[in-house]
Amino acid sequence: MSTSHELTQHDVDTETGASVYHASGGDWNDLVDEATALHEERIVVNMGPQHPSTHGVLRLILELDGETVTEARAGIGYLHTGIEKNMEFRTWVQGVTFCTRMDYLTPMFQETAYCLAIEKLLGITDQIPERASIIRVLMMEFTRINSHLVCIGTGGMEMGATTVMTVGFRERERILRIFEAVTGLRMNMAYIRPGGVAQDLPEGMTVTIREVVGELRKGLGEFEMLLNENPLLKGRTVGVGYLDLTGCMALGITGPVLRSTGLPHDLRKADPYCGYEGYDFEVKTRTGADAYDRLRIRIDEMYESLKIILQACDKLDATNGQPVMVEDKKIAWPAQLSVGSDGQGNSLEHIREIMGSSMESLIHHFKLVTEGFRVPAGQAYAAVESAKGELGCHAVSDGGTRPYRVHFRDPSFNNLQAVAAMCEGGQVADVIVAVASIDPVMGGVDR
Repeated sequence: MSTSHELTQHDVDTETGASVYHASGGDWNDLVDEATALHEERIVVNMGPQHPSTHGVLRLILELDGETVTEARAGIGYLHTGIEKNMEFRTWVQGVTFCTRMDYLTPMFQETAYCLAIEKLLGITDQIPERASIIRVLMMEFTRINSHLVCIGTGGMEMGATTVMTVGFRERERILRIFEAVTGLRMNMAYIRPGGVAQDLPEGMTVTIREVVGELRKGLGEFEMLLNENPLLKGRTVGVGYLDLTGCMALGITGPVLRSTGLPHDLRKADPYCGYEGYDFEVKTRTGADAYDRLRIRIDEMYESLKIILQACDKLDATNGQPVMVEDKKIAWPAQLSVGSDGQGNSLEHIREIMGSSMESLIHHFKLVTEGFRVPAGQAYAAVESAKGELGCHAVSDGGTRPYRVHFRDPSFNNLQAVAAMCEGGQVADVIVAVASIDPVMGGVDR
């Protein structure tokens, strides 16, 4: 017969004052009978580690009393990439290629926060060309819509509404085509560089973007018809994953989760960067502080992003032909590239300029690409309003060509702390909805 050992306090040692414990055996069946007599059906289950939709490899440890969640804990670290450590062994520019891969749904935000921090260290914040800042805003707002579409689409799929996902990914495809046309890649572009952006927009791109904005408006209208007043969706989301303003403040929660409590906190307004003070848009809030309000806020924010994109297009038309990289050639890496007629590699004009202008420029270009530029010793913090909340980059330089330390404040990491507050006391099925409303991407959590 199985036995269980039980520790009971026996007495106190008179010399040391320490407690003395007495170990005694016990019949396992007696303990089972005792637990059964309490009439509690408590069980601990692992929800994961798995990859629910596209959130990433997340493990939830749930203690259940029947269908009610009495305790919820999030287990992270299954997607650890070592990105922050790897950046210490690469040049400042090469670091962009790493940080863009953290939250794979918001690459442009990571790139911008990282570059803004480097530009603070270099002291060139005011020297960034206006056109480069406009392009950064344009790409960030497209990225915000991209992230929200995946959040809502996968959240719908998790609740069994596959049409929501197909509509979301159909609209997202339009944005990925824009990214591909501008940067050459659909994801992880490493397009935003210290000092500006890698290259200017292709000819006639603003016309294409305006057409895509019209198509996206139509797609978002479908989203609203599918979701906003859907009684099944409201039944699953209203009052679910509740977290009030006090809870958000205590846990450092930002983004749509915070704005669903009624607080209009948005870094684009509170601490503008990249010229956001020159754009007309609203910070959307609601007061229900639940999963439904976070959904509605994200839909409203996508419409606001479209407004910003159209304003950016007007500004781009007005600055056509202006530079998109700082003038200082000791920082402006790479030189303005242009694609060859075969669609691959550099154009002959670019090669002739580098190879033919002077030996000194060739040597300088070689050293800049292989060694990188030096950044003055110091530290800087730059933050942007990502699709999920405040995304900050703390960069430390020891005066060399590589970062001494780079640390990111990823909003998914902070927001994931809310799992316990949102889920405990609710039903098992509500855990899925609550986590989907937080919209964590584990690439950013486990960076």
